[in-house]
Amino acid sequence: NSEVDMNRRFQAQQGARVAVDRMRREIHCASAITPTGAAASITVTLPAQCPAAGGVQVNVTYDTALVSANRYRLRRNGITIADYVTTANAFAYSAPTQQKLGLLHVDLPVNVKASEAHKTWRLASDIVLRNTARLP
Repeated sequence: NSEVDMNRRFQAQQGARVAVDRMRREIHCASAITPTGAAASITVTLPAQCPAAGGVQVNVTYDTALVSANRYRLRRNGITIADYVTTANAFAYSAPTQQKLGLLHVDLPVNVKASEAHKTWRLASDIVLRNTARLP
């Protein structure tokens, strides 16, 4: 049972790592982020020159969807990219200013057994939007 539990936790953690890595690649290229809701969803504008855009400007939505009590899935355009996230509020966006570019903070606490809080693993990342302009 311990081996199965450890394997499930590893897979959930690895899923979160891969999801944030994918988000990072897209968001570095993004020209804008529009937060919606209470930090549970963001819309990312990808210019045509971004590899994931396919030659035309596209909007990509990242959100958290409730599965059961204290269990959410991180989704990209409705497709699950990470599971067993324990909070809906995964995103915090700081708009660009004169001193800095836009910044998205992603915080994903992951736990396959939410009732055992001591087994929660947290992945946090700050992602800079390299294509945003500093305000004059």
